[in-house]
Amino acid sequence: MRDTRESRLLLVLLVAVSFALITVDIRGGEDSPVDGARQAAATVFGPIENGLASAVDPVGNAVSAVRDSGKRHDRLAALEKENAALKAKLGSDDRNRSRLSQLDKMLKIAGEGQYGIKGAQVIAIGAAQGFSWTITIDVGASDGIQRDMTVLNGDGLVGRVTTVGPHTSTVLLASDPDFTVGTRMEASDELGFASGQGDRPLRVELLNGKAEVKKGDRLVTFGSQADKPFVPGVPVGIVSRVDPSGGDLTRTLYVTPYVSFTKLDIVGVVVEAPKKDPRDTVLPAKPKPVPTPTVTVTVTPGANPPDQGGPDDPQQEQQ
Repeated sequence: MRDTRESRLLLVLLVAVSFALITVDIRGGEDSPVDGARQAAATVFGPIENGLASAVDPVGNAVSAVRDSGKRHDRLAALEKENAALKAKLGSDDRNRSRLSQLDKMLKIAGEGQYGIKGAQVIAIGAAQGFSWTITIDVGASDGIQRDMTVLNGDGLVGRVTTVGPHTSTVLLASDPDFTVGTRMEASDELGFASGQGDRPLRVELLNGKAEVKKGDRLVTFGSQADKPFVPGVPVGIVSRVDPSGGDLTRTLYVTPYVSFTKLDIVGVVVEAPKKDPRDTVLPAKPKPVPTPTVTVTVTPGANPPDQGGPDDPQQEQQ
């Protein structure tokens, strides 16, 4: 529309009429004279507005989704982080419980044998120190550790200290082929020497070739002069096989060690030997024998044995 005097007058007139209708509608309330016109307009333009709203809503929803996606992503990332932290905590708790159990067993052995020990953790294994069966522990000279000290854990003999640094030490495991320790049989006191054989049982040569030994007998360390490298009474293992004596001067045994050398974590270095030999007091309690179930068969008088036919047996009739 062109900007002329007539168009300006028409605009002023329309504005005045609009204000007049608004005033009449407000004063009329529910009985407003323009209510009918409003309903008619709603009937005509309502479907059009709904259609426009339906067309626009997906766009609005998409915009909202894009606007909120950042918040959702941040929340998801936070939840994933919390879950990861929880799993790490649970895993750490499981490991801590395992270490506490190992420590409790080791302290029990130390108490029963009256060994003064220095607790340590295994931090390395293997040939890095020049041996096939060794471990590195996180205590050294600054902790009072010296060469040729006995090393044990909650199960029994682990090995002996061979090299000492300021803060770490190397331990030769009892399973190493170069390892030898004096042993004593439980109860019978038969003496011998146990040698490592890698992942196979320890080989023990008893000094008495006629010694009475059987599978299941147990051995402990005999001890060394001045308690180095071995203190007495540390559990070594259980006899798993006995070779025939054959008239030899010595007798050969094969002993399954108490210690699992592939699962070492918490160990103790004996820094103070017991005042007296603990003998067999450090050995674990023997397992109680499990009773063997027996089956009783009751034969009813007059009944035929299962392998014989009765009087009406067809085979007997043919004979």
